[in-house]
Amino acid sequence: MNAHRPFRILFLCTGNSARSIFCEYFAHKLGQGKFEPYSAGANPRPEVNPYTIRVLREIYKIDASDARSKSWEEYKGVKFDLVITVCDNAKEHCPVWPGQPIVAHWSLPDPADFHGSDKEIFNYFWKISQQIYRRVDLLSNLPFEKLNRLMLEAAVKEIGAGSDS
Repeated sequence: MNAHRPFRILFLCTGNSARSIFCEYFAHKLGQGKFEPYSAGANPRPEVNPYTIRVLREIYKIDASDARSKSWEEYKGVKFDLVITVCDNAKEHCPVWPGQPIVAHWSLPDPADFHGSDKEIFNYFWKISQQIYRRVDLLSNLPFEKLNRLMLEAAVKEIGAGSDS
């Protein structure tokens, strides 16, 4: 959509401690300069979930030691090309963003709500991260230069509607 700068994307969820953080870091890795990704939450947790950091480091070899939970208020007034909500609560309470960005919803379960042993929790975070990785990979491989706004909006929404099995 904009050939002069990277595509600015905001990933939103409630706590900004897992799903939207995964999205942000995967978009950095997979987008290879195509994206300027950010993440935020409606009601951010005090810190990023430690399992999120572990999965990024141990499975994907991504250093996310600088990750932090942020409120979407931090980005008030920023013009994004695309806003993707990754939880139903954020979708329901998503503010109106300036510049009329494309808005899409990718519903994903919150791994922070899962309870079990350390290994079970880690594996659940990994499972959710795989779904997110697949979606961000599909997003990064869209032919942005060949898609008009309506085609891009449909493609991004389709990624969220697709099966992750």
